[in-house]
Amino acid sequence: MKIKNITNPQKFFEMLNSCKGTVELVTSEGDRLNLKSKLCQYITLTQMFKDATIDEVELIVSEPEDMVKLLDYLVRA
Repeated sequence: MKIKNITNPQKFFEMLNSCKGTVELVTSEGDRLNLKSKLCQYITLTQMFKDATIDEVELIVSEPEDMVKLLDYLVRA
């Protein structure tokens, strides 16, 4: 799933932490970062604000119910 324009990173990461399965961010180099890891969240957050050109990221979600939760959050955000 590709997402754009995360306007409230703190709420976004809180929602990710509530997911049951793995949620990974795929970098442009093909690396996968586990977004349930606080260290990876920090790295992701600093990179998104350091490079203002990042407006779309790709997420890999392991559990279907987490995908529904993410989609619901993104529609309401």
